[in-house]
Amino acid sequence: MSRPAALSAAAAAALVAALLLLQPEDAGPGAGSSSMAEAEALPEFREAFRMQNKSVFILGASGETGRVLLKEILEQGLFSKVTLIGRRKLAFNEEAYKNVNQEVVDFEKLDDYAYAFQGHDVGFCCLGTTRNKAGAEGFVRVDRDYVLKSAELAKAGGCKHFNLLSSKGADESSNFLYLQVKGEVEARVEELKFDRYSIFRPGVLLCDRQESRPGEWLVRKFFGSLPESWASGHSVPVTTVVRAMLNNAVRPSDKKKELLDNKAIHELGKADASLKP
Repeated sequence: MSRPAALSAAAAAALVAALLLLQPEDAGPGAGSSSMAEAEALPEFREAFRMQNKSVFILGASGETGRVLLKEILEQGLFSKVTLIGRRKLAFNEEAYKNVNQEVVDFEKLDDYAYAFQGHDVGFCCLGTTRNKAGAEGFVRVDRDYVLKSAELAKAGGCKHFNLLSSKGADESSNFLYLQVKGEVEARVEELKFDRYSIFRPGVLLCDRQESRPGEWLVRKFFGSLPESWASGHSVPVTTVVRAMLNNAVRPSDKKKELLDNKAIHELGKADASLKP
């Protein structure tokens, strides 16, 4: 396929995905939102969380969301130990990253790397690729098989709170492969019965992605041209997603499963004015 044709196919697929994301979504039971009182208490929750000296792992730290998540975790100083699990070692020059542990694994042979998943209290999974980049089989292998195997090893390794970055519209009965896989993964991770399982379903992620994805660029431009009040219902900045994930992690909860839709992500991600922009 020629490059112009490939770009056209990527753009078309991305626009189809965007249109699917415009559908109204029922967040279902356990959906999270932030009350004003809870938002005011977030600094106290955060400090109490730090005192517990918990450890965390991140899957997908080389991607845009994972990269911002790591940066925010280090800036907030939430965990006593931070471990990245990935297929290659990442290079960091900043002093803040000097104590970050990195475990390089072969995702095709994850059982051989079970040790990398041991001893973490909290896990964040931001692992994923695209059909355009990896093909249909490659997409399923990364977004389903790698994620599920990682979740199994995390559970066996003692992880108590597993956080999954999914997608608005995730539905295992969907005819659209992306949403079908996301929905299937959500359901199968739930079967592992983590003490706490948090699912985040953002709309279109707004960011300046380091990796070139022309189709996503077109979709971001589309949402960027819409009125903010309307676009915010179907898209969300990556930084807002990351802060929602961390604000949710530090606030006490007795729910086994939490499902945060795009609206809840916006609310919780912007709940604490004490964090710098």
